[in-house]
Amino acid sequence: MTGTATHRPRRGLVLLGVLALAGVAVFTSLGVWQVERLFWKLDLIQRVEERAQAAPVPAPGPEDWPAVTAASQEYRRVSVTGRFLNDKETLVQAVTERGGGFWVLTPLRTDRGFTVLVNRGFVPPERRSTDSRPDGLIDQDTTVTGLLRVTEPGGGFLRSNDPAQDRWYSRDVAAIAAARGVTEAAPYFIDAEASPPGGLPVGGLTVLKFRNNHLVYALTWFALALMLIAASLYVARSEGRRRG
Repeated sequence: MTGTATHRPRRGLVLLGVLALAGVAVFTSLGVWQVERLFWKLDLIQRVEERAQAAPVPAPGPEDWPAVTAASQEYRRVSVTGRFLNDKETLVQAVTERGGGFWVLTPLRTDRGFTVLVNRGFVPPERRSTDSRPDGLIDQDTTVTGLLRVTEPGGGFLRSNDPAQDRWYSRDVAAIAAARGVTEAAPYFIDAEASPPGGLPVGGLTVLKFRNNHLVYALTWFALALMLIAASLYVARSEGRRRG
């Protein structure tokens, strides 16, 4: 009976030891993963800042569209010349530093033969109608400079775009182009960096901030691994003293 009773606690300690090792391995791997994400995020921030501050390049044409991705092109400073299709304007709900309102997305028929959606900027709810901002309507050839952005399909948080009701919660390029009958539309949109002569819509409100909590998360996982190691050593030492 004594031998059996002795083996049972030992088996329990072995099991606890295995679980502790597994826990340490999991916490350590999560910490390493967060370190990798940290360096990825720092590289992303550097690339975005370099693109956004560089001299503008021509907006990608149809021959370059297959290669347009968030990793390769987003936030690149581009320019394009053409004429706005003001009668096909689309309002997308937005929350900005100026409060709630709408992004004004207007197709621009370029002098290169394709069309690109331009996020001309922000308007408050009381200025959503084009009649309330006639000075901002540009009906002649113009050059737009801004940041290339990738499409935002589907909608916003818990809210789906409803083209039939003309309710938009995200800048879904394909859906907006289809709803407005726009053909040969680029698979991206451009955030205009300047406001029109009338001051509305307000351009240049693109937020270039990225959450970077990966170091905090990494330290948390490594701390949990160390705490588990310390607790395991304490239990092992206590059991050794008890047996001694």
